[in-house]
Amino acid sequence: MATGKYVRVTVVLECSTCDKTDVKVEPGVSRYITQKNRQNSPDRLELRKFCHFCGKHTIHVEMKH
Repeated sequence: MATGKYVRVTVVLECSTCDKTDVKVEPGVSRYITQKNRQNSPDRLELRKFCHFCGKHTIHVEMKH
């Protein structure tokens, strides 16, 4: 059995354009939950996902815990 830190960790992705927009129709920030392999991708994860508040596909970045 592996001891210590787990290789697969759960990360939260947050829309990078929602927090920068001053005028919003609905308040809120789009967030997705996913997993990543810490050994294969030690950097922050960036994925294009659909933002329900922006109404288009935007880049979602990994949040800091």
